[in-house]
Amino acid sequence: MAHGAGGRAMGRMIEAVFARHFDNEWLRAGNDGAVLPGLLPNERLVMATDSHVVSPLFFPGGDIGCLAAQGTINDVAVMGARPLWLAAAFILEEGLPFAVLDRVVASMAAAARQAGVPVVTGDTKVVERGKGDGIYINSSGVGVIAPGVELSGRNCLPGDAVLLSGYLGDHGIAIVATREGLNLEVPVASDAAPLGALTRSVLAAAPQTRCFRDPTRGGLASTLNELARQSGTCMLVDEALVPVRDAVRGASDLLGYDVYHLANEGKMVAVVAAEQAEAALAAMRQSPYGAD
Repeated sequence: MAHGAGGRAMGRMIEAVFARHFDNEWLRAGNDGAVLPGLLPNERLVMATDSHVVSPLFFPGGDIGCLAAQGTINDVAVMGARPLWLAAAFILEEGLPFAVLDRVVASMAAAARQAGVPVVTGDTKVVERGKGDGIYINSSGVGVIAPGVELSGRNCLPGDAVLLSGYLGDHGIAIVATREGLNLEVPVASDAAPLGALTRSVLAAAPQTRCFRDPTRGGLASTLNELARQSGTCMLVDEALVPVRDAVRGASDLLGYDVYHLANEGKMVAVVAAEQAEAALAAMRQSPYGAD
């Protein structure tokens, strides 16, 4: 299971198997999506894909449907692109109630409409009872990058500021609390949210933004490790400055989780030149998804 958790074991597996066999210049960049040449002069596209496996399917603040839309849209957006289209593939387990399927698809459709990104193609498969955990969703997205935008983890430089758009760990604890039937004194809801408008605002305010990341699987710790590995720089984290809700910190301590490894679905990490950090923060705080 560690090979799917977004940490060191997963990174080693990707390098040893997938990167070795699929090796090419786009994959080698190691970003959340691939920057590809378009058909027109100076046109560049971004393509990203993500698979969604979550139990339970529904939880406070979201469900597997909205995650499948927002997760891929965010992977395109953090590459500095404007998301344009989504594809969706559903793997359904025999016996899944149609009412559950309808609710999941309606939620995914609503999230896609909210972001202004239509689902334009897809695929459906059904597997035998007991072999699908209800429903799995793969979503792929395509977007376009404006001229002059060059974002990558390789761009991080010593002295840059690492910015976080809000509280850590809300999504991870919301999932665990629902799955384990925990009644937290202060309920925690998932932070699932689209980040496209937020990334565009930060880029407009801070053109020297080096890169964005959404710290999903593996959390902030894995994200910073990825950026450090890509750029050859070290990341220094002042834990007192990292925002974590008291309820999330308490639940993490109770359950033995490290909050820096908890998944997030509506947060953004931005690495920005130090002289533009305040402008980037101000842009974040003007957005409902960066107010914290």
